[in-house]
Amino acid sequence: MSTAGGGIDWPALMRAGIRGIGLRPWEFWALTPAELELMLGKPAGGAPLKRARLETLLADYPDCPDCEGEMSDE
Repeated sequence: MSTAGGGIDWPALMRAGIRGIGLRPWEFWALTPAELELMLGKPAGGAPLKRARLETLLADYPDCPDCEGEMSDE
């Protein structure tokens, strides 16, 4: 469940988890949003990550920002 701005709608998730399926607060907070949505019967997340998107992410967020463009055998 997300808001129009793309953020997580925590009040709606809390109502669904605590009131809807009877989770205790500590049980609710121990779950990830994805786990809670699965418990609520929501379909699984989006499509799997494809190679082109992985390459884009690797370029945008390198493990070693100072080593941009370098690949390591480690």
